[in-house]
Amino acid sequence: MQIKYYKKNKKLKKIILFTLLITSLYSDAKVYLGTSYGYLNESFSDDTVVTNSAQTAKIKVGYGIREAYAVEFSLEYAQKDSDIFSLNDGDRYGLNLELMKAFDWDIYVNPFFKVGFGAGYVDIESEDKDALNFSSFNVGLGFFIPINERLDFEVDYGYKYTSYEKLNATADNFNSHLNIGYLGLNVRF
Repeated sequence: MQIKYYKKNKKLKKIILFTLLITSLYSDAKVYLGTSYGYLNESFSDDTVVTNSAQTAKIKVGYGIREAYAVEFSLEYAQKDSDIFSLNDGDRYGLNLELMKAFDWDIYVNPFFKVGFGAGYVDIESEDKDALNFSSFNVGLGFFIPINERLDFEVDYGYKYTSYEKLNATADNFNSHLNIGYLGLNVRF
């Protein structure tokens, strides 16, 4: 009986120590909310010369330090009006998770780069499906322009390699390259 209690207690001590270590590393980290507006250009990997351009908006929640590391979760919306997957493609919705590394070089801006992945869907009008799912690998770079301790502007360029599901069993896979430019505003708490 005594040995079981000691083993459980030892495991609990390790969990508490690990939690304290992680929280001390991020003691200066803050939650921030942001919104961005941008423009995307999508070109497909196959031999066709199909491209798509659209306006896009993003809402994000992040946790981290403006001058160091952060993790961001974002919701994206793009207003599409194209005929790539069906006679009338609809809007594009996506979720992204990205890790960010920013730098403080004692200049007026804080440059950053980020990497992550995403998933979402595009509304389509097809006999087989109402939506077409996709996944993406995301990389980006940009910079923050700090206004004060709680507010900053963000200029961001993102590249996404996107893979769409098949429209039906006999259709080919669609892969695309998205180039997205954003202007945004972040509020830090």
